[in-house]
Amino acid sequence: MRVDVVLRYIGMVMLFVAGFMLLSAGIAWGSGMDSSFYPLLLSALLTVLLGAFPLIFVERKEQLSTKEGFCIVVGSWLVACVVGTFPYLLWGGEFTLVNAWFESVSGFTTTGATVLTDVEALPRGMQFWRMSSTWIGGMGVVMFALVILPAMGSSKMTLSNVELSTLAKENYRYRTQIIVRILLVVYVGLTVLAVMLLKAAGMEWFDALCHGMSACATSGFSTKNASIAYYNSPLIDTILIFVMTTAGIHFGLIYATVTGKRNNIFRSEVTCWYLGLLLAGGAVIAISLFGGGLYPTVSASFRYGLFQIVSLVTTTGFATADTNLWPPLAVVILIFGSLVCASAGSTAGGIKINRLVLAAKMMQARLKQQQHPNAVIRIRLDGIVQENEFLYTVMTFIVAYLMLVLAGTVFATVCGSDLMTAFSGSVAMVGNVGPGFGCVGSMDNYGALPGVLKLSDSLLMLLGRLEIFGLIQLFFMKWWR
Repeated sequence: MRVDVVLRYIGMVMLFVAGFMLLSAGIAWGSGMDSSFYPLLLSALLTVLLGAFPLIFVERKEQLSTKEGFCIVVGSWLVACVVGTFPYLLWGGEFTLVNAWFESVSGFTTTGATVLTDVEALPRGMQFWRMSSTWIGGMGVVMFALVILPAMGSSKMTLSNVELSTLAKENYRYRTQIIVRILLVVYVGLTVLAVMLLKAAGMEWFDALCHGMSACATSGFSTKNASIAYYNSPLIDTILIFVMTTAGIHFGLIYATVTGKRNNIFRSEVTCWYLGLLLAGGAVIAISLFGGGLYPTVSASFRYGLFQIVSLVTTTGFATADTNLWPPLAVVILIFGSLVCASAGSTAGGIKINRLVLAAKMMQARLKQQQHPNAVIRIRLDGIVQENEFLYTVMTFIVAYLMLVLAGTVFATVCGSDLMTAFSGSVAMVGNVGPGFGCVGSMDNYGALPGVLKLSDSLLMLLGRLEIFGLIQLFFMKWWR
């Protein structure tokens, strides 16, 4: 493996990240040269220097091996999180080294969990940098760079194949370059639509921009301490429900639906299950809330219940209420939604509804096989026959995912967390959801956790965003063939 070539491509990604730091510095300058201007400017210059160094001394190579592509993708995510700490550390405030790392990882992995006790104290430049990091992470650090950076020949195909999971590539029938453009068009288009709708609903331009970026990235970062509850607006809630739900659908299906293609949202089995989960979960939570007397009307109960189930299933993490006060039935459904999450090919994390549907079909097939031992049973998803090897990887991922949640829960309890905080926090970290329950509930933050737990949670966020095996394989490179 050519380490110098890997560093060259990682350097290109760093230049891309530096561009958003400069844009954030521009926001700070436009806000009266606020206190984040110089930290952002210096961070951008430092990131440019680090990124440009390998570009100067390493020749461009057209061909990349799969191992090199893998190292570039994983390395880009890790380096982006590292340089993402620069603005926080230089600005100071609540950002210790551990807090800055946690906030940076939370942003790029679109988890949206924060260690800040007073988000509103941040200057606008720093607010925008938080949103920029999470917006970049929503589409993917490398996928974004593939669109923005100069032509990369066959290397673009290698990198995109590593960055996109097999599940995410299922609904595409296009060449690599077209897939990348589709992702960008849908992502940017949905962001622009969200910003315009939120502005029309009464938000200020800056808040509308920040919340629009956060919603499309399914992150949940907010400019307000009380998150969306600050606005207490049914219209804003409805707009965000629409945006979050859409962002949780496979982007290829969204593009196909808009352009009138046959393989669209309305013909997707996975999307039907996804939307059904949201509606059923919202209805049951609404009944639970109304029956518990938390809200005076069924419509108000449904509004709060639907918003929260959509927010957690799509791994966005916005909040309109303190879910720690909700009945146990509502909490159980929300935790289940945080485990399953939305569709592959979206900006959401979690196990993904695709894998849940396949697991259910595999269980059904197993029952039929026991009844008819000689029968040949094929499992289909959206009309496509799934190979046994692929089904094996699906089940392996689910088992590994649940084991990771268990490990995170055990470690958190060792660090002194109560069981609800430990379990729901681990689910939220691995699924890139953001809020959990207990001490890390929807109206709380992760600032009070011990430093060692913040570091372990950062690792869980990275493992979840890179679909577990992506990061783990980095430590077994010498056994690759």
